[in-house]
Amino acid sequence: MYALIVPASTPFILLVVVMALSWWEDHILPSPPTEPAESPAEALLTPAQLPELARVDTTLTGEVARR
Repeated sequence: MYALIVPASTPFILLVVVMALSWWEDHILPSPPTEPAESPAEALLTPAQLPELARVDTTLTGEVARR
């Protein structure tokens, strides 16, 4: 009889473990800082930076061509 209880109760035990970890994460762990981090959109290149990058690229190409 006990051999049938363990497999039948396994999904419920896993559910309890996941819910306990979720509660622990919400109540025990420190919360993240309230300041938002830099958004990925701000980290992308602006159009003003692109000509400078192109100029550096052409300089490197010219140096390689002289070798």
